[in-house]
Amino acid sequence: MPAPDEMDVVLEKLPLRIGAYVPDDLLEDWFAPGTGMNPVSKEALAAAKTYGWRFECEFKYYPERMEGVFWKWVPAI
Repeated sequence: MPAPDEMDVVLEKLPLRIGAYVPDDLLEDWFAPGTGMNPVSKEALAAAKTYGWRFECEFKYYPERMEGVFWKWVPAI
């Protein structure tokens, strides 16, 4: 299942320096279903990063928190 349309809206409207946090099970379901989990597959993480760029968002995965974060970077800070 791809990321829901609502997530597109969230990332489009995401204010600078605010994060959107996605649990790793949803990352796997949305971006690379069937590739395995624990740890999240490299395919899912690469697809999430590409997805984030569509909305000018950075993406980073935090394995210790078992979640990925999308955010809009502020170059002047």
